[in-house]
Amino acid sequence: MMELLIGTLVTLAVGRYIFKGYSATGVLLSGGLLLLAITALMGKAVLPTSVTSTGHVATDIFEYVRFLLVDRGGGLGMLIMVLCGFAGYMSHIGANTILVKLASKPLGIIKSPYILLVAAYLVACAMSLAVSSATGLGVLLMATLFPLMVNMGISRGAAAAVCASPAAIILAPTSGDVVMAAQAANMELLDFAFKLTLPISLVAIAAMAVTHFFWQRYLDQKAGEHNEAVAPSDLITDAPGFYAILPFTPIIGVLLFDGKLGPKLDIVTIIVICLVLAALMELARKRNGKELLDGLQVCWRSMADAFAGVVMLLVGAGVFAQGLMGLGFIANLLDLAQSFGTGGIVIMLVLVVITTLAAFTTGSGNAPFYAFVELIPHLATSLGVNPAYLVIPMLQASNLGRTISPVSGVVVACAGMGNLSPFEVVKRTSVPVAVGLLVVILATQIMVPA
Repeated sequence: MMELLIGTLVTLAVGRYIFKGYSATGVLLSGGLLLLAITALMGKAVLPTSVTSTGHVATDIFEYVRFLLVDRGGGLGMLIMVLCGFAGYMSHIGANTILVKLASKPLGIIKSPYILLVAAYLVACAMSLAVSSATGLGVLLMATLFPLMVNMGISRGAAAAVCASPAAIILAPTSGDVVMAAQAANMELLDFAFKLTLPISLVAIAAMAVTHFFWQRYLDQKAGEHNEAVAPSDLITDAPGFYAILPFTPIIGVLLFDGKLGPKLDIVTIIVICLVLAALMELARKRNGKELLDGLQVCWRSMADAFAGVVMLLVGAGVFAQGLMGLGFIANLLDLAQSFGTGGIVIMLVLVVITTLAAFTTGSGNAPFYAFVELIPHLATSLGVNPAYLVIPMLQASNLGRTISPVSGVVVACAGMGNLSPFEVVKRTSVPVAVGLLVVILATQIMVPA
């Protein structure tokens, strides 16, 4: 049990320093290196069997960092960087902006404020397919749907909660989290995203939409809130209306090039095709090659930012996860879980609770998910359960936990733009998130074979 105690103490220390504002990447990497050093001192193997040893336990620690840099940077990391680059270019050319403007127009004809609230939430969830950043989507929604909802009689707190919560449930099949979860589940991305994750997400979104209706109305009635009318403000863009389809082209490409309707293409290949298509449209529209090439710099910078912010986070999380596994933390955790009987469901619930709490304290959905998703294949093999059964609830819990964190980017941004306290927004999102998490767990029990 010494390994369990050491692993718990280091994990708590990592969470504490991330909560205090330290770099999640640096803290995870430092914690992982510390765990690997302790593992070496205890005479245990530092490297997994898939990585060749250098012959010296001290240098094996750094050999694993090198392995992860090559593995994460060249495979999953490249996919994430290309996806982020594409998303950055979509924002630059105004495709995301025109999508939000067009989606917000039909909502103006709805007269009941709380039906409007539900409709706005569902539209916002659909838009999360195209705008992968929770904070970016929240800011766009606050600039368009928020004043529209307030003008229709919805309180500022309820409207801000709607803008802050659509990314709480993952819909986008090409998001980095889903790609990594599919790898951990040892499934093809298309099968994992559309046959398992998407149905569970849709059920959870429906439950959260209904909960928003009653919870926001209850809080408004309890507080006796009355808001002043605010004229909707339009985002400024010269992009044509048909650009609204461009953010969805990677999803369309994944469906088309699956080997059935067309040739089977790698997702990175599909994203490159979509990027070239968008660039050609920009060239035809502006007829200025220099401006086009300058604009593509946004894509490259977004890719660089993704390496610094996400890929290196993956490396740090991988080192941390290997430190826990090499130490024997997971083996002890498994023994503890199995002592309760049904190890699979206990471990699934433990992962959900840990991930939710980590996301709440750090304000990040990525950091806790990346920290523990590395453990899924090993846990699933040891327990004899379907890895998808473990990873799907944890995947959703990481995003749901972020939505109730007063320090998360999306909550702080929505609260600031709405002149509200972050804790007011969290109060508004807390019950829908709790219902969403419960539905995810129940739906996983029903829809995913253990």
